[in-house]
Amino acid sequence: MRSNFLFTSESVSEGHPDKVSDQISDSIVDLFLSKDPEARVACETLTTTQLVVLAGEIRCKGVYENGEWAPGALDEIEKTVRETVKRIGYEQDGFHWKTFRFENNLHGQSAHIAQGVDESGNKDEGAGDQGIMFGYATDETPDLMPATLYYSHKILEKLADDRHNKVVDFLEPDAKSQVTLAYENEVPVRATAVVVSTQHAMGMDNDEGRAKLRAYVKGVIEEILPAGWMPEDKHVYVNPTGCFEIGGPDGDAGLTGRKIIVDTYGGAAPHGGGAFSGKDPTKVDRSAAYITRYMAKNIVAAGLARRVTIQLSYAIGVAEPLSLYVDTHGTGTVDEARIEEILPTLVRLTPKGIRTHLSLNKPIYQKSAAYGHFGRKAEGDFFTWEKTDLVDKLKAAL
Repeated sequence: MRSNFLFTSESVSEGHPDKVSDQISDSIVDLFLSKDPEARVACETLTTTQLVVLAGEIRCKGVYENGEWAPGALDEIEKTVRETVKRIGYEQDGFHWKTFRFENNLHGQSAHIAQGVDESGNKDEGAGDQGIMFGYATDETPDLMPATLYYSHKILEKLADDRHNKVVDFLEPDAKSQVTLAYENEVPVRATAVVVSTQHAMGMDNDEGRAKLRAYVKGVIEEILPAGWMPEDKHVYVNPTGCFEIGGPDGDAGLTGRKIIVDTYGGAAPHGGGAFSGKDPTKVDRSAAYITRYMAKNIVAAGLARRVTIQLSYAIGVAEPLSLYVDTHGTGTVDEARIEEILPTLVRLTPKGIRTHLSLNKPIYQKSAAYGHFGRKAEGDFFTWEKTDLVDKLKAAL
């Protein structure tokens, strides 16, 4: 691989229309899992000007059974959606948590899907779909994530924190960031360009307002980047198109699952193509992506490689993965084939085995739906796939 190069990743804020959709979809997953840990959910969300639409398939004891909604269930779903939008901070004429129109088009899970996934007799729980999933880890940051994505997320998290805590009064929820880093000898050494576009309050479309916004954003970037990494002023782009007053679902429609690279590794690793949000953990698009990250992170944390990519593949209705692939990109201290032999002895890689190992049948997902599913701190039930509790077992086995 190349030693010296430029690489770029982007992130989007919790108020980006696609991320609004992701968070709504995961709020529905959490709602149903809080009622029934074995709930089946595949919820897609569309957001646009003063409208939120849910669609997809579900099965949930006490909420939707035998083709009927339980009393009060529909009202609770709508309340959950509105509270999610309120928490993000949308109280605008074009998108307001109190007044947007709401459509619920969720329906029962297909019996033909259920028969392949559910346990029955001697049949183990099968994968919820076919597909390939990738996990990745690198020693570029303390959280073992690509540095370009790590700093892109952190910039937007800081903007959101300042907005929620009223440190500034001119930020609105929608924002995007992009960080370009120079790598020397495969190590990030400085930023060469940073782009931040953030929705702002009315009345800032003038020289004074633009200068105020730019000074604030530059201060955030400088706070987030390591000392000495700040790019030249001409390569710091703040709202390069100019005015950004109309944003969020009013400015552009949002859909669940359109920010899969933001959700994962910022383009530094392959992606199987499946989104995470809106899916219960029997869907291997989600759970297998989490377990591959978990295994990759533990490999790097154990010092067995500086960088590693792991792939799993599944067939719908089949419990065991069809393949396991490990690539340490020439940075490993142990033969990759040996790692491939050991991993399934340490972690059961069936859908049920993954859900059990990572405690995934809990209402933990809305928290993951903005600022990336990976590189987060493991906190109790949350982000269990970020734990490094496999390190000692890996060292002992390898």
